[in-house]
Amino acid sequence: MDSIRSHHELQPADSGGDADPTSPAEHGRLTILACPDCDLLNRFPTVTQRTHICLRCGAVLYRHRPDSIDRSLALTCAALVLFIISNSFPFLAMKSGGFIQQTTLISGIVELWRQDLYALAAVVMLTCLAVPLTQMTGLLYILAPLKWANRPAPRAHRVFRLILHATPWGMMEVFMLGILVALVKLGKMATIVPGISAFSFVVLIFVMAWAVSNLNPAELWDRLDRRR
Repeated sequence: MDSIRSHHELQPADSGGDADPTSPAEHGRLTILACPDCDLLNRFPTVTQRTHICLRCGAVLYRHRPDSIDRSLALTCAALVLFIISNSFPFLAMKSGGFIQQTTLISGIVELWRQDLYALAAVVMLTCLAVPLTQMTGLLYILAPLKWANRPAPRAHRVFRLILHATPWGMMEVFMLGILVALVKLGKMATIVPGISAFSFVVLIFVMAWAVSNLNPAELWDRLDRRR
């Protein structure tokens, strides 16, 4: 009971600087993990290959994922290839009365801009192209040096922080849902033929989600903190 009480008596503290609440900080033989939900500083002997939960609210602080960096790096490379394919081939083709019109992701954004829908074109550009590309290139910049050079890249911690802030703006799933709704409405007017880009875009959504889910933020912050 005394041990548990001592943990609960820890008060939230301002880490300041670039410290991240999900990164484990080793103090002597103890590892301190800040709870992202209630801000309690939890002390553990070490961050081992098991799950650590907050002593106050029960939130998961650390969950061991084997080969986290290797898996995320491989999936990120696959996602980047799928992203290039998705933007290099026709996304949809419309057939009506012998007339065929093909469109790509980029040409769709350009068409929105030509129709003076500047805000919508900017949102689609940001959420479906800019943010996903930032995520993939940022993860490659962070994970590749950790894998092959066993050391973090310069300012990798800031790049990772940028990725965390940008992730909520990546809405490829919402864009795909909008495409499906449009297909249902246009199905009676013309024949819609999905292109290679459409299939690769669907696979890209799942691969990118898989890459992020395999990433262990606590382990990654720990690896990046070794720059000091």
